[in-house]
Amino acid sequence: MSFPVVVLISGSGSNLQALIDQSLQGQLDIDIKAVISNKASAYGLERASQAGIANHALDHKQFESRELFDQALMSLIDQYQPKLVVLAGFMRILTEEFTRHYEGRMLNIHPSLLPKYKGLNTHQRAIDAGESEHGVSVHFVTSELDAGSVVLQASTEINENDTADSLAQKVHALEHIIYPLSVKWFSSGRLKLESGQAMLDGQPLPESGVRYTTDLNEH
Repeated sequence: MSFPVVVLISGSGSNLQALIDQSLQGQLDIDIKAVISNKASAYGLERASQAGIANHALDHKQFESRELFDQALMSLIDQYQPKLVVLAGFMRILTEEFTRHYEGRMLNIHPSLLPKYKGLNTHQRAIDAGESEHGVSVHFVTSELDAGSVVLQASTEINENDTADSLAQKVHALEHIIYPLSVKWFSSGRLKLESGQAMLDGQPLPESGVRYTTDLNEH
């Protein structure tokens, strides 16, 4: 029986597509029960529809407060009884009630090598700081923004002619590799969060998680 997952998006859903593709190819034993977006215009909803996945738009602007939106979102997610909630470009700061409800079963992907560059505009910030490398992190979600225990990171060199756009393209390619891999680890029982610490195969991960190499695809 496949592992039930709900994916939250706000935009194009390219990471969602990577999860759909790998599950269709048999590389990922998950069942994406639903895709939910806070924006009705998000192209990711169309991706879900094309794949025959239930999809919903829940407009945050229709709610008087962040708390009321998050409560409605929780109610919608829980109808599908997921064992994992995957944030795939979901551009909302979540309330403590929401993050506590899904603690240990919600992952996010962030375009930087955490703990560096939490928040927005990470590619330009890395260039402006003169960094030699940049990348992407998968982490468990906590109430503090981009601060949950890191699972997996992948890096790319910053070249002198890189722009924020070119760097974003390189990082996107890495996202589509490491996010499905992290979900695979979780769905197979290898990855857990225990007392706020990411554990892989029963061993605590370092602060920056595992650094991706192609060898990891074999495990």
